[in-house]
Amino acid sequence: MSDKPIEEMSFEEAMRELEAVVNHLEAGDVELDRSIELYERGAKLKARCDATLKAAEEKVAKITTGADGRPTGTEPLDS
Repeated sequence: MSDKPIEEMSFEEAMRELEAVVNHLEAGDVELDRSIELYERGAKLKARCDATLKAAEEKVAKITTGADGRPTGTEPLDS
């Protein structure tokens, strides 16, 4: 696992490390103290991934078109 601070990780880096944490925990061969550390790191990694996805979703917009089919602007994807 990486020593890189979670807040400096890209989405992909955080996801890879989160997958590694889950694999270690699922293997069941980790001592209790280490399991707790891994779980806490995993929770922080998940929060990082969630925040990154939310930020990306907020940037996504759909293109609106007029009656003639020409683009007229953009609006939030959820509208």
